[in-house]
Amino acid sequence: MKEKNGEYVENKVYEHRVLKRMSQKELADAVGVSKQTIYVMEKNNYSPSLVLAFRIVDFFDVDVNDIFSYVRGSD
Repeated sequence: MKEKNGEYVENKVYEHRVLKRMSQKELADAVGVSKQTIYVMEKNNYSPSLVLAFRIVDFFDVDVNDIFSYVRGSD
């Protein structure tokens, strides 16, 4: 989700979910959110809270930087 100055958090949730052969619903249930939340996050239309981001990386057992990255906008 891009902010006014173009900065946003990019994610690789889709890639990690597909590698585990999981549905959006299965991942949503595992991390305590709705399927819709996973859907919009995978489309980069939603930046998760820090708590949700850490639930996701804990679930996939990876470093936060493996899934989420900050993209700087123009100053």
